[in-house]
Amino acid sequence: MSRSKTRSRRSQWKTTAAALAACPQCQQPKLQHTACPTCGTYNRRQVIEV
Repeated sequence: MSRSKTRSRRSQWKTTAAALAACPQCQQPKLQHTACPTCGTYNRRQVIEV
């Protein structure tokens, strides 16, 4: 496959920014489906001692 065809095919490989959600406890932004790094809660339970 030629270099130009390879590069034009790879031009479609785009990434999106990570979706952030507000923590229900401290209202700080956090990654979805992970424990909050600020207060250490997940699913309204304390899971990490901060």
